[in-house]
Amino acid sequence: MFVSPQVLGTEISLLCMTGDNLEHIAIIMDGNGRWAQKRKLPRSAGHKKGAEVVKEIAKAAHEKGVKYLTLYAFSTENWNRPKDEVDTLMGLLRQYLKSDFSELHKNNIRIRFIGERECLDADIVQSMHRLEKETAQNTGMCLCLAISYGARGEIVQAAKKLASLVKKGDLSETDIDIQNFSAMLYTKDMPDPDILIRTSGEERLSNFLLWQIAYAELFFTKTLWPDFSADELSDIINQFSSRERRYGKV
Repeated sequence: MFVSPQVLGTEISLLCMTGDNLEHIAIIMDGNGRWAQKRKLPRSAGHKKGAEVVKEIAKAAHEKGVKYLTLYAFSTENWNRPKDEVDTLMGLLRQYLKSDFSELHKNNIRIRFIGERECLDADIVQSMHRLEKETAQNTGMCLCLAISYGARGEIVQAAKKLASLVKKGDLSETDIDIQNFSAMLYTKDMPDPDILIRTSGEERLSNFLLWQIAYAELFFTKTLWPDFSADELSDIINQFSSRERRYGKV
């Protein structure tokens, strides 16, 4: 069932999930560097392999009927990594934005980006806008890439937007609720994730979609991201279908 309230002049769709319905998968892609180190390769080799897996998993999720796939590609904290590694990551991003997403476009996949774009170089932002525009009419799965993204920053920005509306007199503070706070987030027109996956064996959230994953089912796998496969994704989806989601109810 969909409920479409008019919130602050913006129509948003809130999906009421029951049973084993699956709309949205979010993944923290972790382990590129360790994958390369195990093979005595430069970390850049792990990032390149990880980027290839993005396309494979996106196609697999699309074939499974997943409507939204959100991948944590680069966090706001990742800017603190060594400059040469950041430069490598940005170079890979440029490459894939220019050419490697064309196959996903042909498969009717819509591409969008969330994060602090002001931190990125202008040419990268232009390529992101171009891809979003080119794929906007695609009706298949939405592939959402979180780049220069941090959940705490997203929440702070949402609070500032609401505070500004209250200051202008466009909103009463007593009217602020979960729904119109959600409408201020990057993901305002997306259902919350049903599944959160983190690869590489780490079991933490690392500032990813902290608001949105309140009721997500969590899956932690020791598989490094470059080794993550469509079969493992399918296994996680099967496990999800056997879990009971009660949302605080008995």
